[in-house]
Amino acid sequence: MEPLQRLADLMPDTPGSLSVRALWREGRAVERRWLLGGWLATVIACVVLGLLTVREGWSGIPVDLGGAVAFLTFYPPIPLCLWWTLCFGWRWGAVPAWAATFVLAVDAGMAPGWAAVFACANPLGLGVLALGYRAVGAARGLRSLRAWLFFVPLCFVGAVFSSAGALIWNFNHDLAAERQLPIWQGWWLGAFLQSVLLGGPLMALSWPRLSRWIARRPALFTPPPSGRRAMGLGLLFAIVLAVQGYGLVSLGLGSLQLRAALASGDWSRLEEASRVMLSTAWVFFWVFTLIVLFVAQFGYQALSRWLRSTEALVTQLAKVNAELEQRSRTDGLTGLANRMATEEGLRALLRTVRRYRTPSALLMLDIDHFKQVNDHHGHAAGDAVIRALAQVLKDASRDVDLPGRFGGEEFVIGLAHTDLAGARRFAERLRERIAATPVALDAKDGGAASISYTVSIGVTLLRGDDAGVEDPLRRADAAMYRAKQGGRNRVELDGEDVAAAPSTSSAPDKP
Repeated sequence: MEPLQRLADLMPDTPGSLSVRALWREGRAVERRWLLGGWLATVIACVVLGLLTVREGWSGIPVDLGGAVAFLTFYPPIPLCLWWTLCFGWRWGAVPAWAATFVLAVDAGMAPGWAAVFACANPLGLGVLALGYRAVGAARGLRSLRAWLFFVPLCFVGAVFSSAGALIWNFNHDLAAERQLPIWQGWWLGAFLQSVLLGGPLMALSWPRLSRWIARRPALFTPPPSGRRAMGLGLLFAIVLAVQGYGLVSLGLGSLQLRAALASGDWSRLEEASRVMLSTAWVFFWVFTLIVLFVAQFGYQALSRWLRSTEALVTQLAKVNAELEQRSRTDGLTGLANRMATEEGLRALLRTVRRYRTPSALLMLDIDHFKQVNDHHGHAAGDAVIRALAQVLKDASRDVDLPGRFGGEEFVIGLAHTDLAGARRFAERLRERIAATPVALDAKDGGAASISYTVSIGVTLLRGDDAGVEDPLRRADAAMYRAKQGGRNRVELDGEDVAAAPSTSSAPDKP
């Protein structure tokens, strides 16, 4: 019986991370060339594009949105790193994101220590994305509306977390109040739009084929993560922090710019600051609405996944319990009912005899000279004989009969709707069939190719006045003992049953 699977194994729609060690040891040469070569090319491309962002002034670009002003930063490494993160794991996207940001910060004159801290901003946002997909296991192919409803708000949360780098940039460069908001808003808005408009289509186009490759090469990936409940709670906590941080920074920077304009007494600056503050408030409103929708979608997907996993686990538990029940009632060597199940079946048969006054019989049989079989041919041969006898009993019994292994080389059969004469005829045919059916063995070292064996059988009836199944079992055992004493390979009837037997008889259909 297989052990219970984890919920992650029952719902394996979220792959683990691509392991560099497994790729190097077990991956094919073409896989290493494409994956490692493509990743190194991505690192180089991200560094070059990051430098262009600063040198070409792609940061904090004002955009007129129908009277409201928003600021946008174009940073091409974002969609590339997002693709590597969602396809192969957080580390594969975090490293090129960190390297690109670190190089551009040093190139812009930031101290290496500050640059190292500043470069952690984008990996932080990518970590939120990875956490979200691991917590819920949402579809990464983005081929459905539900997948997009999860992806878009999660990209916003990741963008807000990554925009913490803008605060470090503002502090390190000691920017004026009116220049801080464009940098920060341009960072998160640019990261969000690029993730959705560039990273999303890239995932939608590449994931179907890539997922088929992942399914064929599971050995290259770490196992799917466990502890989804904790990750889900962690993601919700991260969302709350993102919303609070976003509102605090947005409104704080807008208020700072407005206060600076009021202090200057310049009407044109005040008008501009007021317009920026108004647009910031409206953006915050729509962002908050987006987050509410995301939380609702996240809760729906988490609940749906929990229900599916629970249903799968309940099904598995029912299967395991049924298998355990079957094993608890089955003899492992022969597949027949074990002693406990046999006695239970005989008790049910005895109740039928008492209620309906229908005749039923009990046979107990024992293999003759079984110790000699073990001594001369080995215990493996003895097991083969027991299995062969069990198969004969299965073949000879009807569906209503109860063949079972009672212990060692002893077997019993409960015959429903069978009187003493019919039970005797059945026992004789069974004895002859066993004696005429040798057991084939694997002939090794000159050993015997087959073994012929016989059985001694005791027969009795189940009686309405029996106190329990112990009474007919005792009588059948005594009759079987007389068969042993009488020379073996015999059938003996219980004496009291013979004296009380009527002239008519009924017998089971199968010999």
